[in-house]
Amino acid sequence: MAEIYPDDGNGDGETPTEAVPGLRPESEGAADATPRTLDVDGETFALRRNECDGTDYTWLSGPNPGYGFGMSPTAGLSLDEHRENIRDFLAMVDPTTGRIEDD
Repeated sequence: MAEIYPDDGNGDGETPTEAVPGLRPESEGAADATPRTLDVDGETFALRRNECDGTDYTWLSGPNPGYGFGMSPTAGLSLDEHRENIRDFLAMVDPTTGRIEDD
């Protein structure tokens, strides 16, 4: 790389800066980084818009941290329609494992 980019190998003529962990930068059309919570039949889910014009549903009160599902497209769905998506998901979950089991 140094032979092609004699600066510091990054090709922009500037000294590279160190990457810093943090939040994803906002960009136009990007998914909404702020989740909303929704309680359905005693269970709590975080809903977050994703890049596919859909929704990622994370089961916050479930037994498996980070477990959930995604659907797309979901733009324009009402809260009742989101609740129905969650109820459909919960109906498929094995109560013993807290996960959807493969047949």
